[in-house]
Amino acid sequence: MTTTKKALTGKKKAVLAARCLEGKQAFDIIVLEVSAITSIADYFVIATGDSKRQIKACADHIEESLFKKGEKPHHLEGVSNLEWVLMDYGDVIVNIFDNEARLYYGLERLWGDAPRVNYKSRSKKSEV
Repeated sequence: MTTTKKALTGKKKAVLAARCLEGKQAFDIIVLEVSAITSIADYFVIATGDSKRQIKACADHIEESLFKKGEKPHHLEGVSNLEWVLMDYGDVIVNIFDNEARLYYGLERLWGDAPRVNYKSRSKKSEV
């Protein structure tokens, strides 16, 4: 019996990436739905890491997690200097910055009209 993996929606990819970033203690994580304001992608995931090592760990974790779901990046940038890693998954673009680069490029300001997506999982304990 052959099973085929169902492709993840853009929103599910973005949420999975955000949760991976959270799991590696990245901070200021936001997910923006940009489909109505640009044709570049449907979702931007933006986060900050404290160090090059953490930024690398975040990027690796996202790549491994999405690969397990059958998703491969179309393009990766910034993995040599680790100041701004851009991971292009077509409908989702993940941006992992160091503090200085995030302030300098200000993607939240640039895409400020985009609605934010809540990626936090609800635990049963918090619903009590």
